[in-house]
Amino acid sequence: MAIQKDRVRLNVGGKIFETTSTTLAIAGRESYFGAMFDDNWELQLNSTCEEEHFIDRNPDCFLILLDLLRTGELYIPSNIPEKLVYREALFYGLMDHVRSAKWGQFDGNRLQHAKSVTGRAPGDGTAIRASPDGGCCVAHGSMVHIYDWMFEEHPPINLDYQRVNDAGWLGPTGLVISTCERLGRGQGGMGLFNSTTGELKYKFNVTHENVVKSYTAGALCFNEGYKLFSSCKGRSNEYGIGVWDQNTGQQVDFFYEPPGWSLGDADKLQWLNGSNCLLVATLFPRKDNCYISLLDFRSKSMVWSWSDMWSTANSDDRRVRDAIGMEENSSICVVNEFEDLGFMDLRRDPGSVRWSSRSRLMKGKMPDEPCYPKLALHEGQLFSSMNDCISVFCGSDWVLTSRLRRSFGGSICDFSIAGDRLFALHSEENVFDIWETPPPPIV
Repeated sequence: MAIQKDRVRLNVGGKIFETTSTTLAIAGRESYFGAMFDDNWELQLNSTCEEEHFIDRNPDCFLILLDLLRTGELYIPSNIPEKLVYREALFYGLMDHVRSAKWGQFDGNRLQHAKSVTGRAPGDGTAIRASPDGGCCVAHGSMVHIYDWMFEEHPPINLDYQRVNDAGWLGPTGLVISTCERLGRGQGGMGLFNSTTGELKYKFNVTHENVVKSYTAGALCFNEGYKLFSSCKGRSNEYGIGVWDQNTGQQVDFFYEPPGWSLGDADKLQWLNGSNCLLVATLFPRKDNCYISLLDFRSKSMVWSWSDMWSTANSDDRRVRDAIGMEENSSICVVNEFEDLGFMDLRRDPGSVRWSSRSRLMKGKMPDEPCYPKLALHEGQLFSSMNDCISVFCGSDWVLTSRLRRSFGGSICDFSIAGDRLFALHSEENVFDIWETPPPPIV
């Protein structure tokens, strides 16, 4: 890739800046400056220092962003608002560079608390979902509040008194929300919204015998083949897992629940790419007995299943609160109300759980109304929430390596990881915390 070393003169808002084509090329092909280069990364302007390229933008912010391209560091003077710099970075297409300078690659053992945001909705929060670009959404009853990566709140989504059951991101601007039978006007319990405007783009309908049915949508997940999965509970025979095309919203498949199981009430769905199966978990206390299964939609069969009603262990100690598939270890991790971690080997017949109580270390007094523990797997690290902290486990034996704790807000009712950030939603004070990995030192 041949890049000319010629100096470039830019007139930004009446102020002259001189740099090189090499520095501008760091911005990348999709940036404002990338359009100045041809396919061979040669500057298309007559690159003489006497010619100026005029840009009608803020010169003070441009100086900050130019220094970011030169050094990889982001320094914002106290007299310049951060949001003004971010606005200019959006114009130049430099947000990825800004985010890389603000925090490093995600590492649960190096996370630092960056900010706490107080919610604006009454009542306790029920769910938080991190977006791919570092923002998040928070569900409170029938309201979904959306924040971009700068924590600016977008117009909230009001679901007309229908309680939100789950939410998931389709890219940085598409938000799928599942709720009860009627989503706005018409049939259907799930829709795709524009996270910036709050506009409903289309609904995901369930069709049974060529008739569109009302249904309650529950847990959501997505796969790399642009399919959306949701647990569905209808009024007639449509109980199970529905499948839709993410791009068109059209239903493409349905897995009807077998007798004795509760797929339509599932709390957790997870697509496993390696096995091409869907993990479905119905957990305590929604049901007295927990059910975990792997569904193969190609053969329309349940290829693996487990229930604590088959277990010989004390059910009071083994009621599963959350479950997550771990394909690299060919296992499923579960957690109970005491934050004991259990591991099921998918290569063996179901029925046995290997429990570990190491996570009980450093626990404080149980609150009067504890939140149920949740699990997440990210970048080879396992995360589990309990009361007001999140534990991080690493290595082949899943050793407890660190804990994340903030004293403000009470117990953690939900947490989510994406966009190189961890978001933790507290139940008592309607507040969520943002955790980030600091950038590596510049040597």
